[in-house]
Amino acid sequence: MSIIIRGETDLAIESLEKVLAKYEHEHPSSEIELYRRSNVSIHTRIVDPDFKGISLSDRHDTLWRMFEELPEETQSEISVILLLTPEEKKKSFASVEFDDPVPLGI
Repeated sequence: MSIIIRGETDLAIESLEKVLAKYEHEHPSSEIELYRRSNVSIHTRIVDPDFKGISLSDRHDTLWRMFEELPEETQSEISVILLLTPEEKKKSFASVEFDDPVPLGI
């Protein structure tokens, strides 16, 4: 499966996509989505059955270790990172916002 990028892409999104491609290679059942929410905010969602039984903090630690290779400016733009199992995706309010984002300025 490929990484889904919603909306416009830029250097930060492309850099993040390259890092996440490594995760996707190691976790072929994962679904990875990115979108730029604003000029200073990138939202990331990874839905992966391999997260089952892993604490949220351990999930985040794993991903942030990968993000360390990104420039600090790009890291600072990652404002939302959802790391969910498929079951959690169905219940997550933040995931619903990811699927149908409220337009900025409202």
